[in-house]
Amino acid sequence: MDNMIPDLLILGLIGLLGFLCQWLAWRVSLPAILFLLLTGILIGPTFELLDVNELFGDLLFPFISLSVAIILFEGSLTLKLQELRDIGKSVRNMVSYGALINATITTVATHYVIGLSWSLSALFGAIMVVTGPTVIMPMLRSVKPNARISKALRWEGIVIDPLGALLAVLVFEWIVAQQTSASLTHVALIFTQTILLGIVLGVICGHCFGLLLRKHWIPDYLQNYAAIAFVGSAFALSNTLMHESGLLTVTIMGIWLSNMKDVHIRDILNFKESLTIILVSALFIILAARINFDTLLQLGWGAVIILLVMQFIARPLKVFVSTVGSGFSLPERTLLAWIGPRGIIAAAVSAVFALRLEELQLENAELIVPLAFSVIIGTVVIQSATARTFARFLKVSEPDTEGYLIIGANPVAISIATALENAGVKTLLCDTQWENISEARMNGLTTYYGNPLSQHADIYMELSGLGGMLGLSPYHSQNTAAALRFKEDFGIRQVFTLASAEDEKRNAKHRASGFYKGQVLFAENIGYRDLSRMIRGEYQIKTTQLTQTYQYSDWLDTHDPEHSILLFALDEQKKIHFVTVGSSLSPEAGWSLFTLKAINQDEK
Repeated sequence: MDNMIPDLLILGLIGLLGFLCQWLAWRVSLPAILFLLLTGILIGPTFELLDVNELFGDLLFPFISLSVAIILFEGSLTLKLQELRDIGKSVRNMVSYGALINATITTVATHYVIGLSWSLSALFGAIMVVTGPTVIMPMLRSVKPNARISKALRWEGIVIDPLGALLAVLVFEWIVAQQTSASLTHVALIFTQTILLGIVLGVICGHCFGLLLRKHWIPDYLQNYAAIAFVGSAFALSNTLMHESGLLTVTIMGIWLSNMKDVHIRDILNFKESLTIILVSALFIILAARINFDTLLQLGWGAVIILLVMQFIARPLKVFVSTVGSGFSLPERTLLAWIGPRGIIAAAVSAVFALRLEELQLENAELIVPLAFSVIIGTVVIQSATARTFARFLKVSEPDTEGYLIIGANPVAISIATALENAGVKTLLCDTQWENISEARMNGLTTYYGNPLSQHADIYMELSGLGGMLGLSPYHSQNTAAALRFKEDFGIRQVFTLASAEDEKRNAKHRASGFYKGQVLFAENIGYRDLSRMIRGEYQIKTTQLTQTYQYSDWLDTHDPEHSILLFALDEQKKIHFVTVGSSLSPEAGWSLFTLKAINQDEK
């Protein structure tokens, strides 16, 4: 096929289309994989604008493999071993004999429904045990399950990928042994060597890189580059020494690195997250562009039946057997059984093995890739469309209203947190003063006793259900430091701090930039001291309900700015709108206004 678009232009177009798919997914709150796959199918087999094999040549599968390694390493950097205290047994079960249950059921269904040989069916069953962190993470942000479900799915999605790849390697070597008359003992030896090499090399590379970071032997501006270099080299070395051991190597490397003491990887993790979005976008478009419609149509209704078997039989049976005797409730187990989308690892691994099997001239090997993509698309569509509603029905999801992490547990923070809780908004107050924490707890508020910037907080402070930060500490430097830390978690638009009296007196070159301290609450001339003085005096937070007959303009006419401060408003969708410097509220009928006002000042 003559490519209608120059190679350079098509490469640039892949990047632009990937961004547009990610942006559209953000706008409509759906997993980006749907739009990425559709885009790849349109520019590939539909309009034949892209011939992936011709564009990348022999570099196609090395590029895919290395990209998958970076994606998996990024995911493993988020895994803290302390999280396994409550969910460890269940996760271990799901990625061990639970995965075998899933693979067995899928294998049997594929053999009898599609008609593939037992060898190819077993390979497909092994590949389909992976659940895909690249689609799990966006789905968790959309579904918002409780912390236990979220942690279990995140751990399963990342750990099962290299193990699923290893299981696929075992089956593949078995197929090769059948074709070359090699012994099963030889297959078992290769499999054992693959696991040992992956673990040992992963620990060595992770520990060495961690030591370099801990001793500050790598300058900050080179740390991201160093991470890519170490991951790429470790993956390539591992795969060169033993085929398909690289995924296990980079996963062990990431877990080891994230759990080393006094090793700060937040900047690397932030960079990796951005890089992962780019790689995932490119990979899904490229792999979808390789789909052959003829082989996809050849599957017919068989592909639909396989999808239904995996969704309604294999996944539920795996989860319910794996979580017997666990602390998960029946609704939690049910949602775990429903969510298990397949992602980029399944697509990439199926493509790699299918190519090798075609070289061995194995009959129907070309059906592996379209069958894998039909499962990927089906699981993502079904689960993304239903999981949020299902989680609400089971009552295992976080509320729609996103809560706030509050820096400080002083009287100002307690008063504002109490008002937010009364409005149905979750809060978590952090403070290093036990007296403040004790007072907040006596008021029925959830607290974290410790420094929110500590490594302990990174591990134990639960941010599930929180979507923003309020810096209400009396110390402006603490609020600014917290804003700088948590803007990566919540986004700078959802980070708020109090104005500083010192900032008003300082020259511009001595003030903290708004980029670091977030949005300034209430007004530039209202700081912690002003709010504290009011709360210690005759001031309380009062609520005013706006209606069609009593609107915001009416409230402004009766509002006394000298004796009251509008703090925030709650709209009809239970979303909080804070009053900030440089922005204005436009409350409508049905909204509630929360005002700090003098007790003896009634609205006229």
